[in-house]
Amino acid sequence: MVAYSSRTHGISIRKACKVFRVSSSVLYYKKRSNNEDDKIREELLLLANQHHTWGFWLMRHRLKNLGFGWNHKRIYRIYTSMKLNLRSKRKKRLPARVKEPLLRPVYPNVTWSMDFMHDTLECGKKVRSLNILDDFNREILQVSIEASLPSAKVISGLEQFVEWRGKPEKIRVDNGPEFIAEKLKNWCGFHEIELHFIQPGKPTQNSLIERFNRTFRTDFLDVYLFENLAQMRNYAEIWMWKYNNERPHSALQYLTPRDFLLKYGKISLANPADFPTFQQNFPTTPTGILTKNSTFECY
Repeated sequence: MVAYSSRTHGISIRKACKVFRVSSSVLYYKKRSNNEDDKIREELLLLANQHHTWGFWLMRHRLKNLGFGWNHKRIYRIYTSMKLNLRSKRKKRLPARVKEPLLRPVYPNVTWSMDFMHDTLECGKKVRSLNILDDFNREILQVSIEASLPSAKVISGLEQFVEWRGKPEKIRVDNGPEFIAEKLKNWCGFHEIELHFIQPGKPTQNSLIERFNRTFRTDFLDVYLFENLAQMRNYAEIWMWKYNNERPHSALQYLTPRDFLLKYGKISLANPADFPTFQQNFPTTPTGILTKNSTFECY
């Protein structure tokens, strides 16, 4: 209105502002470009492209771990403006029944949790994975992917892993046929490892590995379609490295499993190799791996 009146009737801008009761500072105001907001958008877009299932808090703490000191309210404002919000679909749960307490160990290698998962290859062939988790720092220790995993293969894998990592005091499992086999019971008794079975139909008593299985399903199995076992194993090793070294964990004060182990696991920072972990023996550098367009050589 001010510009129109000045242009049509030939009155001054100042007089037009006075007539329409508009401050001249409002009329001449120009929005300043904020380079810092553009940087936040760039980093959020990069994380969103690399991790399709990450929500706001995982992204925020990942940025914090990378050294960015932006306020979480500022990041959330830009996050919502970019419409990166994930739709949360939650099932209606029944009221809590009588539960067995799930105690968290205070040191690594005290309690491991094991469980199986199923998936299919591109050709329709079914595969299974044996997931092993250290309850102390939620570190995924092993993902063994095979066409079949009977108790003999489970024991063989555990023997190789215990020889390198060291044995735990207890292994928590469900009542699957591979776990209740007499061979596994005898092997644990020989190595003085307590084999703890949860109650039938109570997966919440093994909730740590069940929670990992959900992440493994949504971030890995549902994202990629694999041609063969070798390709699936290659991707799984790289994804394990990312999970243990880069992904913030809400149950670990948004630290990664590796950072939590170094901070609270009584591990010497000067010589961390005293305690073997998966990530310290991974041969590939962490930069530029497992992106949306990554390709890997299969042997």
